[in-house]
Amino acid sequence: MRLLSAIIYLVAYRLAGYRRAVVRRNLAASFPGKGEKELRSIERRYYHHLCDLLVEGLYNLFASPQAILKRYRVANPQLLEPYFRQGRSVVLMSAHYNNWEYMVTSLNMQFHHHGIGVGKPLGSRWLEPWVLRRRTRYGTQVVYADTVRQTVEFYHRHRVPCALMMLSDQSPPHPDRAYWTHFLHQDTPFLYGAENFARKYDLPVFYYVVDKVSRGRYRVTLSPLCLNPLEVPQYTIVERYARTLEQQIMQRPEYWLWSHRRWKHQRPAS
Repeated sequence: MRLLSAIIYLVAYRLAGYRRAVVRRNLAASFPGKGEKELRSIERRYYHHLCDLLVEGLYNLFASPQAILKRYRVANPQLLEPYFRQGRSVVLMSAHYNNWEYMVTSLNMQFHHHGIGVGKPLGSRWLEPWVLRRRTRYGTQVVYADTVRQTVEFYHRHRVPCALMMLSDQSPPHPDRAYWTHFLHQDTPFLYGAENFARKYDLPVFYYVVDKVSRGRYRVTLSPLCLNPLEVPQYTIVERYARTLEQQIMQRPEYWLWSHRRWKHQRPAS
């Protein structure tokens, strides 16, 4: 796996320069106080990590439950147990930081709640059905934006406690309907879906941090983000999410998805 990652790094970064301009622009704007040498160091570490993620993503499509749990473990799943016993669903918020595909595949292994991952289709009508089957082979249900509302409502109505996994750090498709805040020294729109579900169904919200213990191995730690969403002002949850993620990125920036065009929208005037 390491040899394959090294080959991909050589081709994608050194030869092809995959999205290098996007990565450099994002890093320079996010860390205006860092010099060129330090930014290039983060860039190289990021591409090494990105190539590892690609290899891990392929491995994840075929790995056994034992192999996945050996590489990716939630350290404190007991935090969700009281809510499961009460029959209450929860929202799990995180980001495209370190490995996120392992969580999609192992959600039903890690918790007693029924796991629902909210994602985006690959865009290939030939590859998508096969990848979806592989990602959901251990019980996690993956839904997309056009069906997530109906899915959450269905399980709420039938009183099935679910763990709704939402990675809310991508650029929203509709910036005029997003929550805007100052993030990494830039005006940034955030998806509002996680807070919307939490407030609509009174769901406790947890943030999970994915730490890279060693190459190819991760430890996941849950922490409460908002346990009483109906008792806090609107946008509190998404603002807390932005601040938590920002702190995480500042500590180890190379593990975030810098090749994503995160800041492609301008803040609306209204």
